[in-house]
Amino acid sequence: MFEKSQKVINDPFARTNRIVDGTTITGDIVSQADFRLDGKLVGNFTSAGKIVIGPTGSVTGDIKCLNADIEGSYSGRIEVEELLTVKAKASITGEVITGKLAVEPGAEFTAACTMKNNVKPIAPVNEQQQAAG
Repeated sequence: MFEKSQKVINDPFARTNRIVDGTTITGDIVSQADFRLDGKLVGNFTSAGKIVIGPTGSVTGDIKCLNADIEGSYSGRIEVEELLTVKAKASITGEVITGKLAVEPGAEFTAACTMKNNVKPIAPVNEQQQAAG
C-alpha cells in the first residue's frame, strides 16, 4: 500500500566509511568521504573530509585531512586543514600541524605542534586611532 522510496546518495561527502573494533588494516587509505576508525590502522590516511578515531581506534602513520576528532591513540604526523579535536581519553605522540586545536583536559598530548597562520593581521596603532576618531 505505502512504498518507501529508496534514496540514492551520490555525494561522497554525505557518507561515512567505518572500520570497526577488531579490524586491523596495514597499508594506506585514501578517501573522499568522512571516516570513522574504531579498529587499527598501520599506514597513512588521506581524506578530503573528516576522520574520527574512536576510543578503541589507533593509527600509526601519517594523516592528512580536513578535520579530525581523536579519542583513541595516534602516533605519527597529522596535518589537519581546519580543526583538530583531542578528546579527554586520547593519546597523541608525534607531530601536529593544524589550523585550530581543541584539547580536552585529561588528554595525553606529547607532540610538536604547529598552528597554521589563520590570524588576521592587526592594524597598526595609527590606523586604529584614525578609524575610531
